[in-house]
Amino acid sequence: MSLREELQSTINRHSAEHGSNTPDFILAQYLTSCLAAFDEAVNAREKWYGREPRFPYGPGPFEVSR
Repeated sequence: MSLREELQSTINRHSAEHGSNTPDFILAQYLTSCLAAFDEAVNAREKWYGREPRFPYGPGPFEVSR
């Protein structure tokens, strides 16, 4: 099971989508996209400081489908 699928299941199990009335699969995609964007921002920061990227192989160890 992928991270996105696990998030979707957890959001659904806890009815966490009720606050925004947004389907759990959309919230799960949003959260994995946030993680990927953060990885990209950290790499940009490290590059700006002249350091090696912290995530040299792209986003974290989860699949992000856009």
